[in-house]
Amino acid sequence: VQNVPPRSFGIDYDSDCFVKDGKPFRYISGSIHYSRVPRYYWKDRLLKMKMAGLDAIQTYVPWNYHETQMGVYDFFGGKDLEYFLQLANEIGLLVILRAGPYICAEWDMGGLPAWLLEKKSIVLRSSDEDYLAAVEKWMSVLLPKMRPYLYQNGGPVIMVQVENEYGSYFACDYNYLRFLLKLFRLHLGDEVVLFTTDGASQFHLKCGALQGLYATVDFAPGGNVTAAFLAQRSSEPKGPLVNSEFYTGWLDHWGHRHSVVPAQTIAKTLNEILARGANVNLYMFIGGTNFAYWNGANMPYMPQPTSYDYDAPLSEAGDLTEKYFALREVIGMYKELPEGIIPPTTPKFAYGKVRLQKVGTVVEVLDGLSPSGPVKSTYPLTFVQLKQYFGFVLYRTALPKNCTEPTELSSPLNGVHDRAYVSVDGVPQGVLERDKSLAINITGRAGANLDLLVENMGRVNFGRYNNDFKGLVSNLTLAQDTLVGWEMYPLDVDGAVNYGIVPPFDQPERFVGNPLNDEVPTFYTGSLSIPGGIPDLPQDTYVSFPGWTKGQIWINGFNLGRYWPARGPQLTLYVPRNVLVSSEPNNITVLELESSPCST
Repeated sequence: VQNVPPRSFGIDYDSDCFVKDGKPFRYISGSIHYSRVPRYYWKDRLLKMKMAGLDAIQTYVPWNYHETQMGVYDFFGGKDLEYFLQLANEIGLLVILRAGPYICAEWDMGGLPAWLLEKKSIVLRSSDEDYLAAVEKWMSVLLPKMRPYLYQNGGPVIMVQVENEYGSYFACDYNYLRFLLKLFRLHLGDEVVLFTTDGASQFHLKCGALQGLYATVDFAPGGNVTAAFLAQRSSEPKGPLVNSEFYTGWLDHWGHRHSVVPAQTIAKTLNEILARGANVNLYMFIGGTNFAYWNGANMPYMPQPTSYDYDAPLSEAGDLTEKYFALREVIGMYKELPEGIIPPTTPKFAYGKVRLQKVGTVVEVLDGLSPSGPVKSTYPLTFVQLKQYFGFVLYRTALPKNCTEPTELSSPLNGVHDRAYVSVDGVPQGVLERDKSLAINITGRAGANLDLLVENMGRVNFGRYNNDFKGLVSNLTLAQDTLVGWEMYPLDVDGAVNYGIVPPFDQPERFVGNPLNDEVPTFYTGSLSIPGGIPDLPQDTYVSFPGWTKGQIWINGFNLGRYWPARGPQLTLYVPRNVLVSSEPNNITVLELESSPCST
């Protein structure tokens, strides 16, 4: 008998299966993204996954989450990936690690850091030298951290995915995949199973698969399971059948209906997959939340909302759903479910209304938001050129002529990325929006401040338009004349919120009687006291925004994310209890970009 080391994980090609510690092994796994679930709740969500009968979890590593600024690495607090892996291990879950560098994931720029775009002509996800150099540097930080967590080294990680659905990308650069294969082997050794994931068709596998990386596929419920696995067999004639992304729901976009996939549809196809002995990962098992500015977008430009609920078996808030129990029942037909109680749905609490007060408009508190002052340039610069990667930049120029009659301000090359809130000397003029609103009429006198607060609504995470520059990426014209002489204020809104936004001293008489009831972007603040005498508070809750339009909200300086009830489908934002305190009032800060109920 061959001498099998005590801990080993590999592929048995003759038997078409994985082998764990010398025995045939099939996994049933579920996706959870540690970047979308508060650290406080990691254990709760992982336990619920374990109790559903899962053997493993699958998670993405978003590069830009850990290296937002070039060369500054953050693995602390909610970004402590090692702690997340340790928790999984303690709970008895194996881990399938999707290490990137690109992850898609409906995450800003598919996990690639925006600073890569400082080289304007860079070809992402290819053998572009500057791209490879950055990837090599990042992987030399990430992968050595991961090595001790590999299964054969006593950790939970059984497999590591290289890149993500590369067969769906235009570049089709095998040298890039070879480079990654070599790099991963260098840092992780020769034992670990490295794999790829692509759409279940020969078309997708053509550019996505590479010798030396085990090719797996992804496909949705309700389709032809036999045909899907036949596509995998075209790349891997022998070895285990694997669906790395079996969709339990689907993603949402602002302005589109919330995606729902019935539990029975998923249960039926899951049964078919498990019946043929295949391995499966349920994407997502819990979707979670795109806090702050982390959501991605698809083309034509459609950003995803703050909620990444995904209609998954565990809701965004970790609630047990009908779908959870339906899928657990199917899993129970193929393996013994763990003994013990399933952690319950977390209690929620309604804290009532919060009264907000106007603090000041963005322009009024500009000095506090942009302490280093403006950058001056003849033509507008992009967010990346200003080294501001997320949030907002205020673009200002003087009106070159009197516009007593409404005069067209336009972005002829669709260069507003992604939304600009336009005002002249503090009077709101309207909104320019990428792909949707390329021109508006404005009025004002020569020499007046023309201000555009430009919002980055999330970078494209899929397809060839991944190199998503933000800000004013091409010139604006006023009645056909190109506007020049710009001052750009990069805004550290998050820093200012944490530090306390200082209201302006001399509050001028506000412009009154604007018929459209629109306002210029304005900060509001209020406080929420958690009631005493009730055990176990604070609890999770949701914020709703009656009469508010679009903006960003912070609780105790924590950036909860974007709200946009005017466009939907998401109307309420999930508030995990860990951001609330009961010992003192909770600070609520809102940046409303368009119009609030306070203006009526």
